[in-house]
Amino acid sequence: MVRLSVVILPLERWPASSEKWRRAEELGFDAAYTYDHLSWLRLKDRPWFGAMPTLTAAALATSRIRLGTMVTSPNFRHPVPLAKDLLSIDDVSNGRLIVGVGSGGLGGDATVLDEAEWSLRERTDRFIEFVRLLDELLRNDETSFEGSFYSAREARMLPGTVQQPRPPFMIAADGGRGMRLAAQYGEGWITLGRSSNEDRSCFDVVATQMARLNGILSEMGRSPKELDRVLLNGLSAERPLVSLDAFVDWAGRYQELGMSELVIHWPEPNSLFGADMQIFEEIAVEGRTQL
Repeated sequence: MVRLSVVILPLERWPASSEKWRRAEELGFDAAYTYDHLSWLRLKDRPWFGAMPTLTAAALATSRIRLGTMVTSPNFRHPVPLAKDLLSIDDVSNGRLIVGVGSGGLGGDATVLDEAEWSLRERTDRFIEFVRLLDELLRNDETSFEGSFYSAREARMLPGTVQQPRPPFMIAADGGRGMRLAAQYGEGWITLGRSSNEDRSCFDVVATQMARLNGILSEMGRSPKELDRVLLNGLSAERPLVSLDAFVDWAGRYQELGMSELVIHWPEPNSLFGADMQIFEEIAVEGRTQL
């Protein structure tokens, strides 16, 4: 059965936000994620709290649900301090952490450190090195690494993560180099199902991406069954949260396509993710039982 998870935006002070994380667990979601931004272009004038402290607090407020980043990126992160934060969250959550990583987009996060915007090639080059070093840091007690963009000298990661050899990586990618990175280092692959061609449906885009990913996995000697496939909804034209029937139809099509996990957004009024809370909870409780 396909897993159903949720993204909770870090928009509120913790006394209010904590109720969403607890409720997500009560509703039976498999995982709850948050975006790792310093601010977000679509909500840049609203409050926004840090992902790592939020996930740490969420780990203490819950006991079962898996927790993760959707996604963290090189935009303002260096693998060494990031690995230490992830190690700590994995510890506090007793091994419930999922590490969602992506190359990062344009906008405020890409220039907040007063750097020139990277070209697509440089962004991908950085992302590949970022994931490679993060993987080594989380697998080893001590890491030394010298790269073109990131380096580490005797970086210690004791006592190691609860999950061994490290927490799972879910790697967001829609291009060939990114998909190869997911196939090499990932336990899962994330897609938004978006295309520059507005005439293509999200479903068609995802189907094409999955066929390409399967080919890459085959070339690398990995079975397609070894890699989870995660669809993040809410940033495409699809609107499965308008009713329970709409969700069941939407989720059923992607389940048949071979998706492992579907991720929806916690309803946020006055945003791209506005939705009826009663329908949302009905979907969380009953939606999967009808698949």
